[in-house]
Amino acid sequence: MAQRPIIWALGIAAVASFSALGYGPRLARLVGMDTPSAASVTAAGPASMARTEAGKTGASKPAEPPILTVAADYRGHYVVHPSIDNFRIQMLVDTGASLVALTARDARALGIQLSVSDYKMALSTANGTVRGARVNLREVRLGSILVRNVEAVVLPEGALSMSLLGTSFLGKLKGYEVQTGRMVLRG
Repeated sequence: MAQRPIIWALGIAAVASFSALGYGPRLARLVGMDTPSAASVTAAGPASMARTEAGKTGASKPAEPPILTVAADYRGHYVVHPSIDNFRIQMLVDTGASLVALTARDARALGIQLSVSDYKMALSTANGTVRGARVNLREVRLGSILVRNVEAVVLPEGALSMSLLGTSFLGKLKGYEVQTGRMVLRG
């Protein structure tokens, strides 16, 4: 009689283990833990070849733009890790920021050398007015989405805690939308 509860418990544990193995990757994608950037490419790649009824390869369909889905973090923020000029940094997607805004630390890591006289641009922020240095980023890659020639601004030390991915990047996409805790970007 005592063996039956043990067998029952082992059976439940086995089912839970197999379920975790099968559904673990899906759950990781759902909560945004499948990649370091908390994003997953949902539909990207080369155009597929269509098959005709005779079994011959027909004309290829036009390539669909890459789509990237980003899960919100526990605060509801969309944090991504794009490669800027082949260097990966952490950024907060900010649809209210008109430009990509880099922290002074991230700009230095990207090799952007600025002097005090470069900070000529006056910017209005939630914390007041701050001076920034206008720069141009050769390319910003987020998953399989690539945007070239992105206007950006570098803010002085301490003005920004995390770099922002603003509309100077987002505006060059085919579109983006927020759906129940996920942001969908269309390259």
